[in-house]
Amino acid sequence: LHSMLPRSVAEELKENPGTIAQRHDEVSVLFVDLVGFTELSGRMAPEAVIEMLNRVFSAFDDAVERLPVEKIKTIGDAYMAASGAPEPHADHAGAIADLALEIRDQVRLLARDDGLPLEVRIGIHSGEVMAGVIGRRKPAYDLWGDTVNTASRMEASGVPGRIQVSEATARLLRGHYQLAPRGPVEIAGKGVMETWFLEGAPVRMDPQAAQAEAVRHPSR
Repeated sequence: LHSMLPRSVAEELKENPGTIAQRHDEVSVLFVDLVGFTELSGRMAPEAVIEMLNRVFSAFDDAVERLPVEKIKTIGDAYMAASGAPEPHADHAGAIADLALEIRDQVRLLARDDGLPLEVRIGIHSGEVMAGVIGRRKPAYDLWGDTVNTASRMEASGVPGRIQVSEATARLLRGHYQLAPRGPVEIAGKGVMETWFLEGAPVRMDPQAAQAEAVRHPSR
């Protein structure tokens, strides 16, 4: 169970078999889509396609393991993760931003090393969700609600190689991450929304370097 479900959910399911559903008010949800995968899979042997997909998603899984983030599921060549559920995390937006940046960079390296025209399109949104396990067979932890739908729309309306975030997520990241305004975007089912591109995290100097910089440039 621990390999399929979050530990706390697995323990609850063992004690109380049945439906588990909880509301989480502060969660950031990420969707990743492999751009170019469909074209590649059409001209590669099925075994090679699975091997490539396994390499890519295993790299994503390794990144998730290092962060306060929960992998939710894979859907074909799409990957979904969240922070803030089932365990609350104060900096859920930052954790998901770190994951998105690492995923973007990992895929670029894999594509370069393998000579494949592969990129990712990533979308992030933050808000409240319902999360849990429903059904009787093959239990799986999942998220539901408008936050999930909007995160999916952020990915679908995004740009290959870029990380598109909603205004709700941008508000949580401002001052801690590099953001570039994309402007108003027509989002299917949502209308026009202001969106941003997550470019990276600010360079953080160690205390000694920061002190030396202040001595050299006292007016900054």
